[in-house]
Amino acid sequence: MIYLDNAATTFPKPRSVIRATLECIRDYCGNPGRSGHRLSLKTSEKIYEAREAVSRFLGVNAPENVIFTENATHALNLAIKTSLKPNSHVLISDMEHNSVLRPLYALSKKRGVEFSVFDSFGDLKRNITEKLTPDTKYIISTLASNVIGREIPLSVLSEVARENKLSLIVDASQLAGHKRIDLADTPCDALCAPSHKALFGIQGAGFCVINDECERETIYEGGSGNDSKNPEMPHDPPERFEAGTLPSPSVISLLYGIKFIEEVGLSEIEKKIELLTNRYADMLSSFKNTTVYEYGNGVISFNLLNTPAATVSELLDNEGICTRSGLHCAPKAHESIGTDAIGTVRLSFSYLNSVKEADEFYKKFKRIANLYS
Repeated sequence: MIYLDNAATTFPKPRSVIRATLECIRDYCGNPGRSGHRLSLKTSEKIYEAREAVSRFLGVNAPENVIFTENATHALNLAIKTSLKPNSHVLISDMEHNSVLRPLYALSKKRGVEFSVFDSFGDLKRNITEKLTPDTKYIISTLASNVIGREIPLSVLSEVARENKLSLIVDASQLAGHKRIDLADTPCDALCAPSHKALFGIQGAGFCVINDECERETIYEGGSGNDSKNPEMPHDPPERFEAGTLPSPSVISLLYGIKFIEEVGLSEIEKKIELLTNRYADMLSSFKNTTVYEYGNGVISFNLLNTPAATVSELLDNEGICTRSGLHCAPKAHESIGTDAIGTVRLSFSYLNSVKEADEFYKKFKRIANLYS
């Protein structure tokens, strides 16, 4: 099998991640922060180690500001819904995922929030500033498209936000683990990402790094393991936003995913991802009946002439190649490349993919392309 759906979830996981996750489930997975016995305490220690790892990885000085969530969608809902004030104006990129679009749509109905879309192609700073209004208070942006891999530089977003006194929330789902993010140099108010993509953890965890002094209301409440007589949630993070039991095995898998990345080196990962992306793009472009759209950061979208994207993905699956077709939960990104009516087939790569797989993909796709030429 050739797995090329890593923008959805990386597979396989590094052996060190599998080993550490299995060890947690098998040997010590007590309820963190709830009990005083050794299994609970060890789990709590590992979760705090994971907070430290995320902080170190992103250049954040306060591990307590790393809020663990179920996934990146949960993290973005937390960041957005605890930040945006009624009747405020928000700028978002034309590459946003539904994990941003749908919370904003809900807030437009509930709080009168309005949002405008800036073009991520070309002069990004000018594109954003041209959309500013007196009511603009926030920028919310992905750092890399899950459809075409287009990067939206945090350095520019951070600069525009600082110069215009705007709050900045970023979705790092497709960039964290592929390229370096340093919030000490390019700050934002909140950064969200999942465990299960390029950070090599398993499904079930994500995080929101809060990097501002904003007083935030909770979006849900429950047990926190301390001050149980108080009917309100604790005031300070992370407990304020982590009601209920954390997904300990998933959080611990994230810890070891980050350790794996640090051992390999982000520069090595970036080089490998770039090599694979360019190699596959060149191969697909060699077929006259294949349209390859913009690509980068380990993501390529393409279509085979007169063949529905879902059909191509199914044919590839029959050949043992895992891809994803459709709109990828990002309709505005597809609008920007003119594929909102048809979708695309997406290939997405991990450091654990190989060049040998690329050569095998070429042979199998050639048969399909020739069949439908």
